[in-house]
Amino acid sequence: MGNIVAIVGRPNVGKSTLFNRLTGTRRAIVMNTAGTTRDRQYGKAEWCGREFSVIDTGGWVVNSDDTFESEINRQVDLAIREADVVLLVVDVNQGVTEFDTEVAHLLRQAKKPTILAVNKVDTFENQYGAAEFYKLGLGEPFIVSAENGLGTGDLLDEVVSRFRKEDNSDEELDDLPRFAIVGRPNAGKSSILNAFIGEERTIVTDIPGTTRDSIYTRYNKFGKDFYLVGRHRRHP
Repeated sequence: MGNIVAIVGRPNVGKSTLFNRLTGTRRAIVMNTAGTTRDRQYGKAEWCGREFSVIDTGGWVVNSDDTFESEINRQVDLAIREADVVLLVVDVNQGVTEFDTEVAHLLRQAKKPTILAVNKVDTFENQYGAAEFYKLGLGEPFIVSAENGLGTGDLLDEVVSRFRKEDNSDEELDDLPRFAIVGRPNAGKSSILNAFIGEERTIVTDIPGTTRDSIYTRYNKFGKDFYLVGRHRRHP
């Protein structure tokens, strides 16, 4: 899969819900608590015969009380740089916020193809609030409800239209072996995963519970192709 779509935005706009909707999974943890997603989370999606990768990211904030703010923002920046297309997700119920404006500015600087998704349009009346987001300067907003699937077909049509070329790979990624990295909190699971792949794929701190999602990473070494899965273990 040569095409990568990154989902970005401020906290609690429904990025993880949209990730789960597009990938047809429940892999990303979904909660109403800001800061639930921290690391980059990868998944696979398919639309109109086109397969592509989707990256879920943590919520972009600055000057917050979140201990992981700088690390989450760095993960967002890495996802944007890696992506071919970026989905900026905003919340129709909250309108344009300062953080929405900051992320939009970041994306304009990155000069990546960007699609604006106005989420949480769960009722007919909500759709009229989408017009406010034109002020972000990212073109026409697509109204969606990640919760019930409204508008995701039109959104995906736009996503695949932005891909640079056809992906003719016949590789069956689902057949690749998967190896899980497990253990108690603070045993160094994230550190060893980062060491294996040679990049800071997951956030590493001394705080138990830093990693929350299961992180899937494709890995190639000594001619072997497989997945490493960093598993989070909840406290009893």
